[in-house]
Amino acid sequence: MLKIKQELLDGLAVELERLSPGSAPRAAFESPKVAAHGDYACTAAMQLAKPLKRNPRQVAEQLRSALLQQPAYVQWVSAIDIAGPGFINFRLTPEAKQQVVREVLTAGAGFGRQHARTAGQGQRLMVEFVSANPTGPLHVGHGRQAALGDAICNLYSTQGWDVHREFYYNDAGVQIDTLTKSTQLRAKGFKPGDDCWPTGSDNPLAKNFYNGDYIADIAEAFKAKATVQADDRAFTANGDVEDYDNIRGFAVAYLRNEQDKDLQAFNLKFDAYYLESSLYTSGRVEATVNKLVANGKTYEQDGALWLKSTDYGDDKDRVMRKQDGTYTYFVPDVAYHIAKWERGFTKVVNIQGTDHHGTIARVRAGLQAADVGIPQGYPDYVLHTMVRVVKGGEEVKISKRAGSYVTLRDLIEWTSKDAVRFFLLSRKPDTEYTFDVDLAVQKNNDNPVYYVQYAHARICSVLATWWTQQTGMPSAQAADTRAPLDFTAIEARLADADLSALDGPAAQALMVLLARYPAMLTDAARDFAPHDVTFFLRELAACYHSYYDAERILVDDDRVRTARLALVAATARVLHNGLAVLGVSAPQKM
Repeated sequence: MLKIKQELLDGLAVELERLSPGSAPRAAFESPKVAAHGDYACTAAMQLAKPLKRNPRQVAEQLRSALLQQPAYVQWVSAIDIAGPGFINFRLTPEAKQQVVREVLTAGAGFGRQHARTAGQGQRLMVEFVSANPTGPLHVGHGRQAALGDAICNLYSTQGWDVHREFYYNDAGVQIDTLTKSTQLRAKGFKPGDDCWPTGSDNPLAKNFYNGDYIADIAEAFKAKATVQADDRAFTANGDVEDYDNIRGFAVAYLRNEQDKDLQAFNLKFDAYYLESSLYTSGRVEATVNKLVANGKTYEQDGALWLKSTDYGDDKDRVMRKQDGTYTYFVPDVAYHIAKWERGFTKVVNIQGTDHHGTIARVRAGLQAADVGIPQGYPDYVLHTMVRVVKGGEEVKISKRAGSYVTLRDLIEWTSKDAVRFFLLSRKPDTEYTFDVDLAVQKNNDNPVYYVQYAHARICSVLATWWTQQTGMPSAQAADTRAPLDFTAIEARLADADLSALDGPAAQALMVLLARYPAMLTDAARDFAPHDVTFFLRELAACYHSYYDAERILVDDDRVRTARLALVAATARVLHNGLAVLGVSAPQKM
């Protein structure tokens, strides 16, 4: 069906060019808002009406007559209707729709994926996400970042891009000093509530201390002279509670290890970790500032160095170097993004909380002012809101482990990795989201991830019964999760099936939806919208459940049975591929 769609688009392009040589609109199909209107819709007649100075319905009628002479339309289109002010609706033949089943079964895990030469063209994409400072466990906001970042990486991988996952963190500065002070006090035997431990929102010193139980754990491990190993570092404590620098190094490594465990529980691994401190030690920050000064993009005022960011659309100029000689936080960000560009990443996406909105204009202004060839609009940003967690009908705000927030690992332990990923991706990133723990553990159709996974498992049960009959394998073994179905073998067996029996309305609706999957992936990648994948999968699951209720699959007629098995096997494959994009498993048995 995908090949057929391209043939139809090619034919449409030919006729549009004949109607309006040199200025024809791009040949494109839309999905009709009402399925009963047809399988594809086209608005080209309305676009051509004004330049041609004709009524759009007249243009549509002329285009319809021309298309009915095109070989691809003769073969694959059963009707072309004109609606409204000039919409052209196309109805495909059952044979055209059936082709998608064969395409899915032939491509298997590759269905929906674009080749580098036709899509991303092998370009390098970096997605920077999570980027949590090593001062505590990852909270649910980091979890939303993790789900978004990983899914966006997976989406771009389907489009032929060379994708790189990077974690950037501040291993210096005030927050690390806060961590070190808190750990040192704990190591000396003090705890929150003691006279020396500032507390209370009205106490300006209270913000300089962390109160979670994890600080006590770090202190105990430090006194025990433990060695901790994280993805990017290892450190051994010397146990000296007066050695501030050793406490600092150990605490950072300890929490990096803790964050690694959080990410492992989420089945997420980064390609690289990038340290803010390296931007200073390598001289990148200084070199960036010198370049901006040399380019005439800065000025001195009130003892500070300012960037002329208003020259690049910012609402006001920004301080780069404060009176005390330290740099504001966006300066190393500019240096970091120049490094990204120099490392060959032609496209960069940053996943951050909405509280970072103010940094976008100044970072982009700094990159343009540096004049190193970086295009305008670099990098892209995906901003997300925080997540409310509800359990037992009440909001949960505090975790004993973290002291003041619910951790990502809490959420995974209360529900599952699959539920956390699917739920956190089920809304647009900038939409407020409430994570309902009780809903996430329910095993019914109200739970969206269960609903989608159950559709896949339901198909696998049907395929297991049939495969047992085909291979002679005992039924219990075929359905045993320790002996999963060999989907590659099943797809190979069904790929050449006679599909002519798939002519009923429920089967045709399912096939049309399967054919939408590749374009949905392309659109979702372009728009940084993994929530579109969750919407599609829920729609596909509902469509399959409707088909299952409408037509019995394991009928006596071999031709009909094989055709229907091919259709549901293709559906299972698309459900599996789509869930994989989200980082969610596709169980064969539930």
